[in-house]
Amino acid sequence: MQLEAIAISPKTPDATKGVVVMLHGWGANAKDLTSLVPSLNLPDYKFFSVEAPFAHPQVPNGKMWYNLEVEDRQGLASSQRALTDWLQALPETTNIPFSRTCLLGFSQGGAMALDIGVRFPLAGIVSLSGYLHEQPKPQTDRIPPIFMAHGTNDPVVPINTSYQARETLESLGSSIDYQEFAMGHEIALPVLESVKNFIERSVGPALGS
Repeated sequence: MQLEAIAISPKTPDATKGVVVMLHGWGANAKDLTSLVPSLNLPDYKFFSVEAPFAHPQVPNGKMWYNLEVEDRQGLASSQRALTDWLQALPETTNIPFSRTCLLGFSQGGAMALDIGVRFPLAGIVSLSGYLHEQPKPQTDRIPPIFMAHGTNDPVVPINTSYQARETLESLGSSIDYQEFAMGHEIALPVLESVKNFIERSVGPALGS
């Protein structure tokens, strides 16, 4: 199973500073998070918005990483393998190393970002309104820095899930920048400003600067 992604090139492709991979939420699709790119204002970064492999049971053109309506999270293992394979090939595709690549996800995509991101030597992981669906399985000596943001009024993914995820990840030695915002299940502009700062700080200056 191969994943599809929308690629957005930087304004100066010959001077690409880093890569940001985005994972959408349950019922959305790859087009959903592309709207964030202008607001993030990272013109020297290449973006990929990856589309989940399974059709959503109720939302036309919607996709999902796994089925939230069944107890065994049907499709999770397949999505884990597919996303792992896709990320493994990314440095060769972009000529940008993992050390300059950030993985960003929203809601169900945030859970996937936390789950798969800890298995790679990434510059950073961003989980927005996310959660842990299982115990993380780090496969590197260093867990990437993590930025987590959650709305205090989120009616879809309760904020307690972020508390639990933060505690679990910190117990594994993660460095976590955790922030709360007065919002629901959404990505507000102040969140994007914090995400931008985290990505720039995690990736660091351009190569050769």
